[in-house]
Amino acid sequence: MLVSLSELDRLLDRRHHDPDLARKLSEPMDVDAFLSLAAEFGCIVTEADVFAAQQRELAEQPSADLQRQQAADSRRLRSFIQG
Repeated sequence: MLVSLSELDRLLDRRHHDPDLARKLSEPMDVDAFLSLAAEFGCIVTEADVFAAQQRELAEQPSADLQRQQAADSRRLRSFIQG
């Protein structure tokens, strides 16, 4: 899994030098579309790698940032769920 995760990191770093990739990554997409995009740019990435990268990012964030994010998510849910 570490090899694929490093592939994901390589892809995300590449966006700083490739405007086409940066544009494509700025658009909302589901996991399958992201995996296809990674393959298009020569990176072998799995769904598990995407989730591992998300977990790694969350683990590196300060707890205050995580609390702010949870508060924002909670507000969106409250406005979505009526009652």
